[in-house]
Amino acid sequence: MRGNKLSGLGQQLFFVGPALLFFTIVMIIPFVMGMYYSFTDWNGVSGNVAWVGFDNFKTIFTNDSDFWSSFWFTVRFTLLGVVLTNVVGFFLAYFLTKALKTRNMLRTIFFMPNVIGGLLLGFIWQFIFIKGFATMGDLTGWSFFNLPWLGDATTGFWAIVIVFVWQSSGYLMVIYIASLNNVSKEVLEAAQIDGASRSQTLRSIIVPLIMPAVTVGLFLAISWSFKMFDLNLSLTKGGPFKSTESVAMNIYNEAFLNNRYGLGTAKALLFFLIVAIITVIQVRITKSKEVEA
Repeated sequence: MRGNKLSGLGQQLFFVGPALLFFTIVMIIPFVMGMYYSFTDWNGVSGNVAWVGFDNFKTIFTNDSDFWSSFWFTVRFTLLGVVLTNVVGFFLAYFLTKALKTRNMLRTIFFMPNVIGGLLLGFIWQFIFIKGFATMGDLTGWSFFNLPWLGDATTGFWAIVIVFVWQSSGYLMVIYIASLNNVSKEVLEAAQIDGASRSQTLRSIIVPLIMPAVTVGLFLAISWSFKMFDLNLSLTKGGPFKSTESVAMNIYNEAFLNNRYGLGTAKALLFFLIVAIITVIQVRITKSKEVEA
């Protein structure tokens, strides 16, 4: 009996051990080291690491307006990005689960932006905003195309939102398609027989039954929005005058451009705790609304 237990433990270590080892090296150890460095004054290069306790966190809360400006920008971007991405992804899925001849092709088209790297996608849209929109403005005379899309704080914010939603909604569309296909046809037919309209069926039957997909979609969108960096870097670089700088970019600039690695990791740790609390609350709320068919 004891030999069987040992052999079972050996099998688990054989199959799970390598993954656990690499996860520890790549994720756990850097995270613990980051927690340590957040309490130090280190420039990221020298061997001198001075312990400063909570001074970095005091600096963040009392003397770092740029961080809180970037945090407020990220919060506004996240609120819009999460809502729009899930709404667009859901309605794309809703219409592409209908009996359309071209639905497979349309699914592929809407999903394709998600497979393009964020930096490359940002540079493509940078060309569209600067060159493409200017050409369309000259041809049509519409002032919409002649706006300073990447040169103003307001339009720069909306430019990042547009590109983010365009990139991410296709992925959530796939999740919602899988969930919609699992909705019982008998339940929908019963609702139709009882005289429920399409909007009533959607609101009172379909949405409650796909709440597990909504939970996943909201979780992913919150995670993507808060840690958005590549689109921010390639589209606006945080400009003009840091008005479109995300928290991720602020942390990157602090650690790797300003050579204040200790302060940068303190910001990263604080940001991690905030995002973790928000996502836990979101998951608890949406999980409580899930129902069974």
